[in-house]
Amino acid sequence: MDTSSQNQKGIPFPIVTLNRLVLTFGILVALLTQQIWITTILFLILLPTTLLGKRFSLVYFIGSILFRKQIQNSQYEDAGLQRFNNTIATTLLGFGQISFLVGQLVLGWIFATMVMLASGVALLGFCVGCFMYYQFKIQRYRIFGP
Repeated sequence: MDTSSQNQKGIPFPIVTLNRLVLTFGILVALLTQQIWITTILFLILLPTTLLGKRFSLVYFIGSILFRKQIQNSQYEDAGLQRFNNTIATTLLGFGQISFLVGQLVLGWIFATMVMLASGVALLGFCVGCFMYYQFKIQRYRIFGP
């Protein structure tokens, strides 16, 4: 596999892990303290990344500095897969923000908790978004072919 193309198209695993940690523990702190503004900040951090890619990711920027040495020898996650996962997280946090704004606090926390659980489970080794992504790809292939 050509590592130079991986470097350009992929996301280094230490940064993927950092992203998952930020979401998991950020939402956990928000939930335990009932501070909605923390979920708003997480949503605002993810939104430019989801819309515009890794060049606009605060987590990617910070991770690139913090993990400079580890990144040199790390494996890479497919950028499309990571963007798919971020899109799901951003969408759920966005629904959470709308729910909070209209006074549906329980629903807002449910959406935020879904993101926290998915990112937490991914830290443990099973990526729910990855599973959904590959199922989507398989179904698209079955319907439309190659």
